[in-house]
Amino acid sequence: MKSPLSNFVVTLIATVAVLSGYVFWYSTITAKSIAVAFLQSQITATTGTASRAASARAALASISDDEATIRSYFVPETGVVSFIDELEARGRSLGATVSVLSVSKADTSSQSSLALSLGIKGSFDAVVRTVGAIEYAPYELSILEFSLGQDQKDNKQDVVSSWHANLKLRVGSMPADTETNSNGSNVLETTAP
Repeated sequence: MKSPLSNFVVTLIATVAVLSGYVFWYSTITAKSIAVAFLQSQITATTGTASRAASARAALASISDDEATIRSYFVPETGVVSFIDELEARGRSLGATVSVLSVSKADTSSQSSLALSLGIKGSFDAVVRTVGAIEYAPYELSILEFSLGQDQKDNKQDVVSSWHANLKLRVGSMPADTETNSNGSNVLETTAP
């Protein structure tokens, strides 16, 4: 038979070995749990970033139509001639003659804009309607100066037959994309007919 001391020593060694194994595996599992928790936080952060990026892409896609609508309110620097043609067509459709007296870049620091000086001739009704049509055109446009006068008067019936209006406008514009003509030089159309 074994002595109680040897049983105690064997039991003590076995207990120390089991406790050492338990501490070893506990620390290993704790380290792995910390690593898993760190990976989980990285996955959550990456998923959140991907989700925010996807929602930002969706928002950008949804506002692209709005951006196109807003851009349509501004005259591109390369589209000045077509804008002038549109103003003249508005006048013709209302029975007035619109002539562009000058076009230049306006001196504003906040937004690129064009300064236009227009002359409008026709009957009183046609001139006033043309001014209104220009004022309420779908552009970022403001009338800086306006004058209205009569050109001729029929003395027999005291009826005004011809009127004229002078307008100075400021129209919002956008910088031109770099476009080149056939000889390779930059094109910027800002001349009035």
